[in-house]
Amino acid sequence: MSSKTVRVAVNGYGVIGKRIADAVAAQDDMQLVGISDVVTDWRVKVAYEKGYPLFASTPEAADQMRSGGLPLVGQLTDLLHQVDVMVDATPKKVAATNLETYRAAGVKSIFQGGEKHSLTGHSFVAQANYASAIGLDVTRVVSCNTTSIVRTLGALKNAGLLKKARGVLIRRATDPWESDHSGVMNTVVPEKDIPSHQGPDAQTVIPDLDVVTTAVVAAHTTSHLHAWSVEMTRNATKEEVLAAFHAAPRIAFLKISDGIVALNSTLEMMSDLGRPRGDMWEVGLWADGLRVVGNEVFYNYQVYNQAIVVPETIDAIRALTGIEKDASASIEKTDQALGLVRTFLA
Repeated sequence: MSSKTVRVAVNGYGVIGKRIADAVAAQDDMQLVGISDVVTDWRVKVAYEKGYPLFASTPEAADQMRSGGLPLVGQLTDLLHQVDVMVDATPKKVAATNLETYRAAGVKSIFQGGEKHSLTGHSFVAQANYASAIGLDVTRVVSCNTTSIVRTLGALKNAGLLKKARGVLIRRATDPWESDHSGVMNTVVPEKDIPSHQGPDAQTVIPDLDVVTTAVVAAHTTSHLHAWSVEMTRNATKEEVLAAFHAAPRIAFLKISDGIVALNSTLEMMSDLGRPRGDMWEVGLWADGLRVVGNEVFYNYQVYNQAIVVPETIDAIRALTGIEKDASASIEKTDQALGLVRTFLA
């Protein structure tokens, strides 16, 4: 490990937490000190099988976890004395109650996009505002959909092409592991608020974005699909637009001509490529479906909600602790350790 090793813990070992824990363990400048949770089921038992030290998030949970045969090292209060950064991946609304505990222990903390921007006063996407997070005590990695918006619209903005953007989000109903007991069935549910929350949330990272989003929830669990109509600052070619996307990190191209025609085929390809859990950390943008008409561009992309924020969280750890001051260097280091690519198929 690096001489500048950051000690990290993850509170909440669910869909996002377990992926963050694995990502931390894959970095040579970070040490995963432990994971904390309240459950006794297969999820934390897998963590133990991986060799991750287990802690209980509450005293009540400690009794239940020990009764369930889990070899606890201690409780959350013990874990806080051993770390520099706590990544909070606990459920929405639970996380907000933990902030003062982390502050009292003098531990920096990172929250996920389910919490409000007002909780932390800073929202994070590495390519857009890494520098403003350096040395902070707390930040919030924005949601999966918001992350994708900042990556893609940020790419067009950096290329001087973005004037305004309007997007439609077709959201998955629930996480796959919960599909037996939650989510919509055999219907599509429009969200009542326009804009949906993702557009204003993206503006917490890039304040001058002219963006409006609408969303529907569909009866599937695979991932999210975005359909965008963007007015550019001038007429441009398809090649210019694709070059802008390719210049930005964490956007990778899909091709319908390769038979990647739907959300499920992309995820099948991720599994065939040997991705852990079949994860896609990149925005998967259909390059051969992109169309440019004068100063307008139309495109679709896929957001794998369970994984896209993981590399952002790793970069946030470096920014808060200041072990890497350069955003590009951190992004490159994270992406190399996890295996992110610019093109899925050569």
